[in-house]
Amino acid sequence: MEAVRVVGATLVLEDEVVPDGTVAFIDGRIVYVGPTERMGDAVRWEDGQAVPLERFDVYDAQGGWLLPGFIDLHVHGGGGGDVMDATRASLERMAHIHALHGTTGFLATTMTAEHKAVVAAAQAVRAAIRVNADSPWNGATLLGLHLEGPYLNPARAGAQDPTLMRSATMEELEELCAILEETFRLVTLAPEIEGGMEALATMSSAGVVVSLGHTDATFEQAQAAFAAGARHVTHTFNGMRGLHHRDPGIAGAALLNDGALCEVIADGIHLHPDAIRLVYRNKGPDRICLITDGIEATGMPDGVYQLGSLPVVVKDGACRLESGSLAGSILTMDRALAFVVREVGVPIHHAARMAALNPARQLRMADRKGSLRVGKDADLVLLDGDYSAVQTWIAGRPVTPKAPQPANG
Repeated sequence: MEAVRVVGATLVLEDEVVPDGTVAFIDGRIVYVGPTERMGDAVRWEDGQAVPLERFDVYDAQGGWLLPGFIDLHVHGGGGGDVMDATRASLERMAHIHALHGTTGFLATTMTAEHKAVVAAAQAVRAAIRVNADSPWNGATLLGLHLEGPYLNPARAGAQDPTLMRSATMEELEELCAILEETFRLVTLAPEIEGGMEALATMSSAGVVVSLGHTDATFEQAQAAFAAGARHVTHTFNGMRGLHHRDPGIAGAALLNDGALCEVIADGIHLHPDAIRLVYRNKGPDRICLITDGIEATGMPDGVYQLGSLPVVVKDGACRLESGSLAGSILTMDRALAFVVREVGVPIHHAARMAALNPARQLRMADRKGSLRVGKDADLVLLDGDYSAVQTWIAGRPVTPKAPQPANG
């Protein structure tokens, strides 16, 4: 039995903040959440077994913020690894670097590419998930795949290669479904392209979350897409027809749709703080999802990196193509949370929903992840006063700074 008590923490719960709190977990599952003074002398475990407090190892949080581990639904890479490398080694490197910043679960996100390259990435993701089920790595849990491209509109290509964008074909999607099965979690597409609405309806009915992104859809086209089953919006305002007073576009439709969850890149580069505030006031704390859109340069020095088939220059915190267009980010989830708390004025318990509970709900995993509750997985992150991650636990296992060794395959 592995039992740990994190004591002296400021607990960030779904609807409140609790000072001087404790979270206790046994064998990777939370068994107590609340004020330290109310713990008593023992904790009830399976079959009513009482586990005395002296059986627990103690971690002193020293007043830091203790939150549910973050879930990043949109991340391409990190630590020098990229999903499109199609190797376990690259997936492990990105899982490790993001875990050091509080991410406990993520969707490996692809780029627009030839179908064979996307298939290779999907196969690598599926294989890594199977291996990690028995032998977890020192990093965030790989929860599945987010297919971003190639079924996008070249008019809103952003940092994706417009020459490789194409009509949505069910043959390609069916092959990916066969490889990934239940780990095919999310697909970003442009509903207005040829085959877009058919793919949307088919994937939605198959249980895959459909997101609208890299799209020039009009307000009416976006409304039709939401009515057909889309319930997610990829990096809101970025890579889409913007909000205009005579043409609300997809951005306007996203803000007005009560069911759609809006992704936000909160790095101060992709969006002005007041643009995020506009989303927050319209969507509320339950319909926003913080993401990083991180690339392989996350956690690495400035320089030239690769994003899909395109070179990216990373300098002074911004990632840009040679044309000057933004190309992903080097954002981490702890800094995203810090930004919305400090610069946008979001209460920290709302920010925690945006970084953990909302993505867990979107993945239908909120019964196990996304908040500090008894019975849920012990996926936790401790933040200091600057909202920087100090320690991350994944299923009760502490993430250590030791990086994975370079490897092939």
